[in-house]
Amino acid sequence: MAGSVNKAILIGNLGKDPEIRTLESGVSVATIVIATSERYKDRTTGELKESTDWHNIVLWRGLADIAQKYLRKGNQVYIEGKIKTRSYTDKEGNTRYITEIVADNLTMLGSRSSENSGSAQNTGQTAPAQQQPAANDNTAASAFDDTGTEDDLPF
Repeated sequence: MAGSVNKAILIGNLGKDPEIRTLESGVSVATIVIATSERYKDRTTGELKESTDWHNIVLWRGLADIAQKYLRKGNQVYIEGKIKTRSYTDKEGNTRYITEIVADNLTMLGSRSSENSGSAQNTGQTAPAQQQPAANDNTAASAFDDTGTEDDLPF
């Protein structure tokens, strides 16, 4: 195989409000943390269990502005991006590593009526990183449907 792929797709809920900062260059950066959950049946006990994973997401420029304006703790979002690992030195001089998803697409899922603030959060609009216009559909499935047709499966 000549190439490689680095793509993450997540649907989850924000664990806290976005953290926004502006760099010296004027570029805005938002960090959000989203939870994804998986339910499964324990093979030995038959008990229904749930496992939750937390993901660090970085949003740049326009996506950061959208996050600041519309996203709040508990909102459901669809994220597409690249997995990046970076290192930094902590206060004690130790090298630490963090893995993040650098988002290039953000779609707010849910409906306005599900929000307690009454603002335009979760409108179902897509907020790509740069040039693509917003979509007006309210389903996560539409983000995966690139053919525009339904039930084309031969079985």
